[in-house]
Amino acid sequence: MSALLPLLFGLFGLLLLLLRIRKRRDGEPPLINGWIPFIGKALQFGKDAHKFLEEYKKKYGDVFTVHIAGKYMTFIMDPLLYPSIIRQGRQLDFHEFTGKVAPLTFGYKPVHSDLWERIRRSFQLLQGDNLQPLTESMMSNLILVFRQDHLDHGLWRSSNMYDFCSSVMFEATFLTIYGRPDAAQRHSGMEALRKDFNKFDNMFPLLIAQVPIWLLGQTSAIRKKLIHHFLPQRLSRFSNTSEFIKMRAGLFDQESSMKDADKGAHHFAMLWASVGNTLPATFWAMYFLVSHPEALQTVRQEILDVLRDDGVEFSTDRDVELSKEQLDKLIYLGSSINESLRLSSASTNIRVVQEDFSLRLDASRAISVRKGDIIALYPQSMHLDPEIYEDPQVKFRFDRFVQNGAEKTDFYKDGQKLRYYLMPFGSGSSMCPGRYFAVNEIKQFLSLLLLYFEMELEEGQPRPALDPSRAGLGILLPSTDVRFRYRLRANEA
Repeated sequence: MSALLPLLFGLFGLLLLLLRIRKRRDGEPPLINGWIPFIGKALQFGKDAHKFLEEYKKKYGDVFTVHIAGKYMTFIMDPLLYPSIIRQGRQLDFHEFTGKVAPLTFGYKPVHSDLWERIRRSFQLLQGDNLQPLTESMMSNLILVFRQDHLDHGLWRSSNMYDFCSSVMFEATFLTIYGRPDAAQRHSGMEALRKDFNKFDNMFPLLIAQVPIWLLGQTSAIRKKLIHHFLPQRLSRFSNTSEFIKMRAGLFDQESSMKDADKGAHHFAMLWASVGNTLPATFWAMYFLVSHPEALQTVRQEILDVLRDDGVEFSTDRDVELSKEQLDKLIYLGSSINESLRLSSASTNIRVVQEDFSLRLDASRAISVRKGDIIALYPQSMHLDPEIYEDPQVKFRFDRFVQNGAEKTDFYKDGQKLRYYLMPFGSGSSMCPGRYFAVNEIKQFLSLLLLYFEMELEEGQPRPALDPSRAGLGILLPSTDVRFRYRLRANEA
């Protein structure tokens, strides 16, 4: 009898779990639970989110609910329905999710609503007219890094492309946002900082999934080390710090109860927000241009033409400056970046349901949703839809977003014009506030790269695949790095 007790208890526990499995109610979309308690369909989603969601879309239609790691996520797969979700503000909230997950991920205590609102207002310093000084500073810092590390001679060099992009963009962005050391142009130990950042970034998907950091090996120690770089006493010694960081530091200093470690963690979180997705986005834009020589030549000529229109004849032995206004004129470069974002982004736009209610999808359809559930848009499905984009997966078309010499904005689904057709930066209240700065710095990096360097891929390499491990979090990394060669261009006669 005693031998049967463990079995009976196990069966009883299994029965309790089965009784707790969610049942679909009237008016709710189709429900996919999965057979593993708590885990649900998390493993399948993490393996290949796009394939997973497309399979269920064929089976259940364009709206369905999936149990993923303890959360019930209702996916809206038709982009024509996106506006009804994005404009729904009161009953669907994004900030509840970030307010809970960001402190756990980056290691700071949650802030009160008044401070959070002031922090949000600080993002205005990354937009509009405030973008001009950031653009000028970023250009200066990119030139600094390129001149000292890569523009010293005309011999061929070989490098890993992602590492090349990452090292240049990481340091130039750091210098632009946080500033330079008081008595030097560049910070010592930048490479060690970048390596620690990469180690933390590798664990980022697990931290966002709220896996306890103490289960992730040395991640807690690495995070503490990274936060140390941004403690107030260290930042105060930097010069040329951006107005954005100065304002945030001032806000934190007004909070008498906020510890220095929490201030440092907030600044570290901003570093991740600045480069976490920008680095892989830069890589993909560079890779697609270098692997498509005709596109590269067209874009390079566009940059030269914009400079000549302003009376500038480019020479590799002189530093070049591209203003925000000049960057805005680079239509083919902008299209190339948009095309690379379309092919590499896999973000999930989420909203947390604040109460049980009927969510109106369009004029003829509504669904019942429950408090605490997540409404999710997965734009990668739209980005790879052959009805919206011709040959969406196999072909990089650098001019896909150009029409009659201007940016193309007319894309259609089921004969209807899409309001949202490219969404690498989120949507509505969850749209990345630094998106304009991010696109500008990618434009600057690529412009300098195409102007100053000859580049070619080394032979015998397959096209790098997208690493699906970050699906839902932004720009996907390449599964492998790419070897390429580069050298300083000779000035044209």
